Amino acid sequence: MQDPSVTMPRRIDRLAEVSDGYDAIFCDIWGVVHDGLAKHPAAEQALAAARRAGATVVLITNAPRKAAGVIAMLDSFGIAREAYDHVVTSGDVTRALIARAEGPVFHIGPERDVDLFEGLSVERTQDAGSARAVIATGLFDDETETPEDYRDLIAAFRRNDLPMICANPDIVVHRGEKLVYCAGAVARAYEEAGGTVSMAGKPYPPIYAEAHRLAGTTAASRILGIGDGLATDIRGANDAGLDVLLITGGIHGKDFGDRPEDPAAVGRVLAEKGLSANGFMAALG
Repeated sequence: MQDPSVTMPRRIDRLAEVSDGYDAIFCDIWGVVHDGLAKHPAAEQALAAARRAGATVVLITNAPRKAAGVIAMLDSFGIAREAYDHVVTSGDVTRALIARAEGPVFHIGPERDVDLFEGLSVERTQDAGSARAVIATGLFDDETETPEDYRDLIAAFRRNDLPMICANPDIVVHRGEKLVYCAGAVARAYEEAGGTVSMAGKPYPPIYAEAHRLAGTTAASRILGIGDGLATDIRGANDAGLDVLLITGGIHGKDFGDRPEDPAAVGRVLAEKGLSANGFMAALG
């Protein structure tokens, strides 16, 4: 028997079924538009069609990099510029937090993320003892490391009571078929150790405020949020008052068990986490 307290989202076969009702679409990138290795052609085509129908498409990502770097990555995957109007990243909105940090700062993350500091007058150090703050953009080597590898470093930061700024709240993402840890996993470990962490990416308000600005609209009722991350995309869109299209075949695919296309099963998972979605589909198309 269906639990009357569970709201069942509508199963959607094609984005075009619902996109005409919105002025803007805020769409996640990693897990929806690409898998870290290759693009999802159906998603690219669906977003391009929504733009042709009049919607402004803002790609909104927890990538800890500036938008220009993410656009270059999209280009490398062959994702057409016709599929989106703007890109806003967690890196973009986190830069304001970094600019206010008292340096020097210790950077946890790969070399590819250093463009996050471009143009900011903040000193970086790799000496945990002299740092005044920690900036986490990822793991140094997310192919081999886990948050457990940062136990000693986290203890050193806690001894000096350093604040941490996390540029990517995601815990894990898919890279092809492989799950890799993100900066959010390190930040979670730091919070569990008693540290203080600040974030501006999804699900937090700053990144949505920037997406609103780029889209040229403040009417939440006229925006559709699309994503696969329950704690980031869906939580953030819910908190921002947006309608939501959940992609069930992404990072949380296993959460829906053997009934990923059953509205009752999807609704139950959402309700258990205090979330809601207007519709869902296995993959954007």
